Amino acid sequence: MSGSMTEEPNPAVTGEPGGASAGGPGACAAVIVAAGRGVRAGGDVPKQYARIGGEPVLRRTVGVFAAHPAVSTVVTVIHPDDGALARQAAGPAPIHFVTGGASRQESVYNGLKFLDNLDPEFVLVHDAARPFVTADIVSRCLDSARRHGAAAAGVPMADTVKKTDGVGLVTGTIARDRLWRAQTPQAFRYRDLLAAHEAAAGRALTDDAAVAEAAGLAVAMSQGSEDNFKITAAEDLARADRMARASAGPRVTVVGHGFDVHAFGPGGHIVLCGVRIAHTHGLEGHSDADAALHALTDAILGALGEGDIGRHFPDSDPQWRDAASDRFVRHALGLATAAGGRLVNLDLTIVCERPKLQPHNDAMKRSLCALTGLPPARIGLKATTTEKLGFAGRGEGLAAQAVVSLDLPDTV
Repeated sequence: MSGSMTEEPNPAVTGEPGGASAGGPGACAAVIVAAGRGVRAGGDVPKQYARIGGEPVLRRTVGVFAAHPAVSTVVTVIHPDDGALARQAAGPAPIHFVTGGASRQESVYNGLKFLDNLDPEFVLVHDAARPFVTADIVSRCLDSARRHGAAAAGVPMADTVKKTDGVGLVTGTIARDRLWRAQTPQAFRYRDLLAAHEAAAGRALTDDAAVAEAAGLAVAMSQGSEDNFKITAAEDLARADRMARASAGPRVTVVGHGFDVHAFGPGGHIVLCGVRIAHTHGLEGHSDADAALHALTDAILGALGEGDIGRHFPDSDPQWRDAASDRFVRHALGLATAAGGRLVNLDLTIVCERPKLQPHNDAMKRSLCALTGLPPARIGLKATTTEKLGFAGRGEGLAAQAVVSLDLPDTV
C-alpha cells in the first residue's frame, strides 16, 4: 500500500486509501486501535509495542487482520509520537497508519474518517492489545454483523455477579444468564458506525458497541474466547509472553543468501535500500534497480526454499517496470509470515566505488528497519569497494549481497 521509503518518511501516516478491492458492497476494513500509552503494563515502551514470544504485540494483532480473506484494508491508529516505533513493530504487513486523538473514541473516529473515500460496507474495530484474536473470532463477528448490522465478540459471564453498596456489602445477586463480557473485534456497517461516532462526539463511551447502542443500533454478541484477553497490567504481559512461547512449538533457524548486480546507465540518481541517492548515473534494471533490496529478497526466498526473485517477479512482465523494490521484499516477508516464520536478522553489504554511501547509511538503515520491522541492532549494513578491481572497481556498476536468518516452525 505504501510506496518506497524516502529519506524523510512521514512518521505518522503511511499511504493513501485507494484500490478497487478496498471499498464497495461487501468490502470490509479493519481499524486497529493502538494510540494508548499503556502505562499500567510497565516497560520501556507502550504495551502494544512490547514483545511476547519474541514478537511485538502489534505485529501479532495486525497480522491476523492483514491475512484474513475478508479484510481488504487495515488501518492502525497510533499516538503522534509513535510513528517510527509503530512501523518497526508492525513489520511487513500492508497497513496504513493514522494519528489518534485524545481518547479512544476520538482515535477510532480518526481511523473511520481515513476510510471515508474507500467507503467499505463493513468495518471491524479491534484493540491492538488483544494479540490472541483468531481468524475464526473475526469471521464469526463479521458474519454476525452481516446478519444483524452490528456485532461484538465476547464471552458469556461464567462467574456469579454481586451488586454491592458503597462499602462493599452485597445488596443483591444479578442473574448471569444474559450477561456477556465484551471483547473486540466489533463489527459494524461502516456508514452506521461513522454516523454514530459523529453523534457521540464528546461522550466518554467505553467501546464502539456502546457508541452504536447510543445511536439506537442493535448489536449482536458473537462468540469470542477467554484467550482473547486485553493486555492491561504487567501480569497480563507476562501471561501473554508465556502463551505466545507455549504456542510456538518446535522451531528451527534457517539461513538464506542473496546476491545482485546492476550496471550504471543514464540518469541522475540511484536507489539503494529504498533511499534515493543523487549520482552521476542511474542503475539499469526492469524495476527501480535497487540491488540491495533485490539481494535481500533473494536471501529471504532462499531461506524459504522459494526460488529467486525472477521466479516471482519476472522481468518479462510489464507490471514490474520501474516498480519500487520494497514490494518484492514485502512479498518475500509475506511468504515467511504465511509459513509461520519471522525474520530474525539481516546482514547486507553493498559493493561500489561511487557514490560514497557512508553519508546515506543512517537513512538506509532507517528504511530497512521500517520495511522489515527489525530493530537497528538486528540489521548489518556495510559498504565496501573492490580496490579498483573488476567491474565495480572500474565504476561500471555495483553489487549487493545479503544474508538473513529466519525463525520457522520445524516441520521436518
